[in-house]
Order: sequence, then C-alpha cells, then structure tokens
Amino acid sequence: MSTKPIFVATHPRACSTAFERANILACVHEPFGDAFYFGPERLSSRYEDDEKAREDSGFSNSTYKTIFERIEREGKEGKRLFIKDITHYLVPPEGKPATIAPSLGGKTAKKGVGTNGETNGHTNGATNGITNGVTNGHHKAPYPYDTEAEPGNPTVVPAEILKQFHFTFLIRHPRHSIPSYYRCTIPPLDKVTGFYNFMPSEAGYDELRRVFDFLRKENQVGPSVAGQHGDLKDGEVSITVIDADDLLDDPETIISAYCKEVGIEYDPKMLIWDTEEAHQKARDAFEKWRGFHDDAINSTSLNPRSAAHKKKAKTVEVEDKEWAEKYGEEGAKIIRESVNANIPDYEYLKSFAIKI
Repeated sequence: MSTKPIFVATHPRACSTAFERANILACVHEPFGDAFYFGPERLSSRYEDDEKAREDSGFSNSTYKTIFERIEREGKEGKRLFIKDITHYLVPPEGKPATIAPSLGGKTAKKGVGTNGETNGHTNGATNGITNGVTNGHHKAPYPYDTEAEPGNPTVVPAEILKQFHFTFLIRHPRHSIPSYYRCTIPPLDKVTGFYNFMPSEAGYDELRRVFDFLRKENQVGPSVAGQHGDLKDGEVSITVIDADDLLDDPETIISAYCKEVGIEYDPKMLIWDTEEAHQKARDAFEKWRGFHDDAINSTSLNPRSAAHKKKAKTVEVEDKEWAEKYGEEGAKIIRESVNANIPDYEYLKSFAIKI
C-alpha cells in the first residue's frame, strides 16, 4: 500500500474543502494557487495587470519550487500529508502547451536563450528560476516560459516530481460547480473573493481530465479502479475518483471507501470537527481564499443530505430559468455555455467514480 503524500486533484467548487476537513492527516490547503495567480512563474492572466494585488497577496515571490519545498518541509514532520488543490493550477490555461517551470529545472528550449541567466525576462532554470517579467522596460507575462516540454505531460511540473504523490480525484457535476463559481465572481461576493470576472478557463474540468489521463498512461494510477480490485500489486494505486454529490449523500460510505484505497484507517470521528482547535485550523488554512470556503469554515460535521436537500435532476429549461432569476439573462447564458462545455469531461471522469 502506498505511503506517499496524498494529492486530491480537483476543480473549483467541488465541495473539496468539506472533504478536506474530513480527514486526520496533516493538510496542505491549495498551495499552488500562490504560484499560478501571483508569483513570477504565474500561468493565470487574472492579476496580470494588477501588480498591487499580486504584491498585496503576499505570494508575489512564490514559485512552483518554493511550494514543493514547503510541502517537503511539512512532510518531514512525520505525519502523512494530505494535499488538496485545483488541478488547473499546474496546467497552462486554455489548452496552451505546457513546458516545465524554470524553478523546477526547466531547460531553455533554444540555444542561447537564458545562457546569461536572463533572456526575455526568464532565467535559465539553473539559478533560482524566478522570472522578472521585464523586457525593454515593459512588463510581460511570464508564461510561456522559454523552456522545454516533457512529451505528453500537460503540467509545468516534471513527471518525476508528480511520481512522489498518491493521486486521487474529486469531481462534481458542472451544473452545480459552475453557477457556484460564477456567484463568487459577481457582486456582492466579488469584493470578498477579489475575483471580479468569471473566466471559463478556470472551470478546471479539461485540465483535470488531461492530468488524469497522463497519470493513467504513466501507470501512476491504475489500471485497477477503486472498489473493483483485489490485492494491488506492489507500488500500484487504484484509480480513485469521488463524486461530490455521492459524498454529500452518503459521506460515511464514501469516506470509508476512500480511506481503504489510500491506506488510512477509517474512523467515524472523521465526519465531525466541532472543536475550537479544528475551527481555528480551518480559519488559518482557508484565510487566503476569502469568500470561497465560508460554508466549510462554519460547518461542524459532514452528515448525509436529507431527501429534501438531495440534488434532483432538472430540465435544461428549469435550470436556465433559475439561473436567469439569480444572475440575469447574460449570466445564465454564460453559465449554460460553460456547463455544456464541461459536461463531457465530467461524464468521462464520472465513469471511474466509486460507486455507492
């Protein structure tokens, strides 16, 4: 059985923070967003024209290397790590080709580029890998990096580093996650989250599927599927996918099945965290993403949803009407387009999910 740090790979608004609270391991909460949004190797354009926001975040110097170093330090404290993060933080957005982050040893792609440690605003990866993003006195986005790609790898992280983790996956139907995410990017919540526009590229399903398929191809997960195998071969881990709505409907069954797959002893106390110590720990961990985790911060346990609160299938017409009432006609149109665009990837991943 694997004893590697557990990495729960997910997309935004998948109830992942509630899932994160229901464990007994040492948690590392969404660390890679620091580099993705704010650091000198950032992939996202969300704060590209807002240097002050990047500075004020406190993460403007975070690189992919510094985050992995933090994870390594926390792993030395003796307790098995549980890392939960958004997969698209490791993947260039909008299907752009991935090359290895300079700070993780990305080699320059062209002869002469980076030989003096700084060309087109990038270092050559042999130093600290931090890009300064300045060319002829003008700021430029740090991505694309002037580095080489690894064949088939959709991330900016070398495959050898990815192999250090036991990957599992958490998904939720886009008809639930997309409206929830959209709500966080419009008034009044946008002033809390700092996300002032909805970016369809942040839905995260495409990136999650591509990373999932890459890990399967590399035999880092699978070929066995969770709940459908006998004894795993030495070093093998199952394909473990959880659907958030299954988790909310039957948390005990899902959490206990998950524990079995990752080699953790299940304890019913995992579903209850109503202590001041637990609440303070959550507040500290979730502080940097204000407005996104309020429900999870204020929760005390993970109980099965009542029949009245279980998600019932709705027609497209009913969904569109509800979204228009909440977000206006234009908002409903944006949500519908994003939901429809991501359903195929969700359904593909759902085909591997633990069944209850």
